[in-house]
Amino acid sequence: MNQAFYTGLTGMKTFQYSLDVTSNNLANINTVGFRADATEFSTLFEETLHTQAASVNAVGLGSQVQTTAMTQSYGSLMGTDSATDLAIAGDGWFGVSSGADTMFTRAGAFTFDADRHLVSYDGMYLLGTLGSNLQGNVMSNIVDTTPLGAPSEQTKMTLPTNLHVNAEPTSYINFSGNLTSSEEVIHQSSTVISPSGEERFLLLEYTKSAQQPQEGITWDIVATLSSKDGADVYATQQGTVQFDARGAILGYTVPSLDNSGVPLTMNLGESFAGVTSIDNVKVSYDSEHDGRAAGDLVGYNINANGEMIASFDNGVSSSVGRVALFHFGNDQ
Repeated sequence: MNQAFYTGLTGMKTFQYSLDVTSNNLANINTVGFRADATEFSTLFEETLHTQAASVNAVGLGSQVQTTAMTQSYGSLMGTDSATDLAIAGDGWFGVSSGADTMFTRAGAFTFDADRHLVSYDGMYLLGTLGSNLQGNVMSNIVDTTPLGAPSEQTKMTLPTNLHVNAEPTSYINFSGNLTSSEEVIHQSSTVISPSGEERFLLLEYTKSAQQPQEGITWDIVATLSSKDGADVYATQQGTVQFDARGAILGYTVPSLDNSGVPLTMNLGESFAGVTSIDNVKVSYDSEHDGRAAGDLVGYNINANGEMIASFDNGVSSSVGRVALFHFGNDQ
């Protein structure tokens, strides 16, 4: 009788422990990144009745808490207004460091501290790889992705408040459009960026040539590079472009312009790709070019791949770092 009483007490005690674990799970239902625990039990003792029995012949003498196992499934993801709030959809852990020790968490509520480190609410530094294009307060080049370093090479994610991207001069322009033969003079223009970051204006003036071939059509070209308001002219070149009877381009000669030391090449295309000369066809004039104006930082955001993306007021965006995710053979 006493044995049954004490065996029952062990069950009540372990059940109370299970209630404590469940209560803690409920108390943390709104805790960011929290994972619930599940209580696991085992037999405390058992008494073997007959050692010579052919089958197991034992009586249990109570239960005990074996362990609490962390639940490996993750909860529903919720959107926030903060660009530095993160969540992991799947396996993995954020690495955080106090400076001396490295720990791991699923909680992705991060913010910038006074020194521009990304930190958790308890001040732990988020770990990742900073881009090699960060040179102090200047971003040296535009990249789509930042390769992650080795696990031992992960460092604090520190992003400057003020970040500048230098201007890149225009070196080529690709033109497209249609030169209708019913017109005598047609203009086409494009923006050009100088080495100093100044916006300039390139004007192509097409004039129907006085001497025309038996088939097709020829246009004379004057290319003028000037200031945006047209007050200052920096370079001028002349050339021609010839089309066949179908309106496809046969060839053109337009020497490159001097964009303050940078050769500026003008590409009119080939065949029907680029500039054409077809009667009674309306095609909008367009151009594409390289180069960019200088820009200053607008803000940061983190994309689905963990890339830290810096956006600038000149329309440029670039990866400047990547948040690391750590994986383990056994997450327990």
